Amino acid sequence: MTNEAMQPYQRIVQAVRDEIRLGRLPAGTKLPSTRELADEYGVAPGTVQRALTELRAAGLIYSHQGRGSFITETASASTEDETARALRRLEQQIAELSARLDKIEKGRDG
Repeated sequence: MTNEAMQPYQRIVQAVRDEIRLGRLPAGTKLPSTRELADEYGVAPGTVQRALTELRAAGLIYSHQGRGSFITETASASTEDETARALRRLEQQIAELSARLDKIEKGRDG
């Protein structure tokens, strides 16, 4: 899904996921405030709250009332797991396509 096709809150979720995966947001890092994120992404604070809710549900952040939101200890591991699953799916698709191509080529030679 391209950035243009994503809902604004999804862009924030994806950006935070990417920053975690790239090691730019290690465990314990405090995220910017809702207002700062709203300004950075040009969205309403409610949109940022929805993104933070998604990130909490995914286990990537935790929040403390009055202190802010922080990256969880398990966040980088979960994004690595997600990347590994995506790679396995791609490998499976390539294997299936390769088998289909072999079958088509054998049909032409026969």
